[in-house]
Amino acid sequence: MTVDDAVARALAIGPDSSPAERTIDITTLGARTGVPRRIEIWFHRVDGRWYLSGMPGPRGWYANLRANPRFVVHLKHGVKADLPATAAPVDEPTRRRVIAAILDLQNRPEIAARVAQRQEFDDWFAHSPLVEIVFDDEELRTSSAERSG
Repeated sequence: MTVDDAVARALAIGPDSSPAERTIDITTLGARTGVPRRIEIWFHRVDGRWYLSGMPGPRGWYANLRANPRFVVHLKHGVKADLPATAAPVDEPTRRRVIAAILDLQNRPEIAARVAQRQEFDDWFAHSPLVEIVFDDEELRTSSAERSG
């Protein structure tokens, strides 16, 4: 397996992927400072596209991406790779579909046990950050999308 194959496989997450497979780091630039900020976060794939979201409420990473949409995804599971990307806003129908898919995952018993309460759609839809990850590498987007098919 080549590194490119390993990267495509790491990006080919689905509903049955483990928390470890969903865990990445991202490096954003601070909204006010311009200083690089690296955090650990889960990413999601819905309909062959990748997304970042989080619990309802203000999130520093989201403020950073709104101010500076260019960032780096750092893969950690199965392969180490740094992938330049851009955060793209999502429209309301996409937001509804992606939030519903994320909550289907969040409310599974094995994951819900880690959270104090059941996650509710209306709260997430109204108050959770959500951006699409658009990788710079067109070939990567295409090969990983084909694997989802």
